[in-house]
Amino acid sequence: MDTLTQAEILLRDAQYETWTWTGSAGSVTCFENVALMGFVHVFDTADALLGTWSANQQVALARHAASLRGAGAKAWNVYSVFLTPDKDARRGREIERIEENFSLTRKIARASITTPDDVEKALLPLLSIRSKPLLGASNFETRLRTRLKDIPPDAVTAFLNETTPEEIARILGATS
Repeated sequence: MDTLTQAEILLRDAQYETWTWTGSAGSVTCFENVALMGFVHVFDTADALLGTWSANQQVALARHAASLRGAGAKAWNVYSVFLTPDKDARRGREIERIEENFSLTRKIARASITTPDDVEKALLPLLSIRSKPLLGASNFETRLRTRLKDIPPDAVTAFLNETTPEEIARILGATS
């Protein structure tokens, strides 16, 4: 899987403008929307990430310094994202601790990024809130009646039977 491409797809779907820049350690996916901006760096190994994340952050910030100076309040919402497919659990915890470093940018750092779902989970702090409804075999009418327990049962029945709005209003008026 091409992690940078997957990150770019997710960010574009979340309405970010994205572009690629070749940094000191390879390609970097840059992203920006009206509220924030940032840089996604992908490393082959956990050791490479742990050894060079800070330098890569510095290079990205230096390269984009002019844009950051003109960004106003958005300059307080700059993210550095550091990802690796390396699955070493001990190193993974060290990588996640990078997020506790509050200097220069906000950080997202994750190991074991091997699938598109992994990329999405890592980037969740940057993505808009989404809810996946649990759709299963259930009786719609029963669920609706349960939710509308404060409305008179005759009015709910009239609504479900496609009764005219006037008749439903009459039923509701008679019960209040």
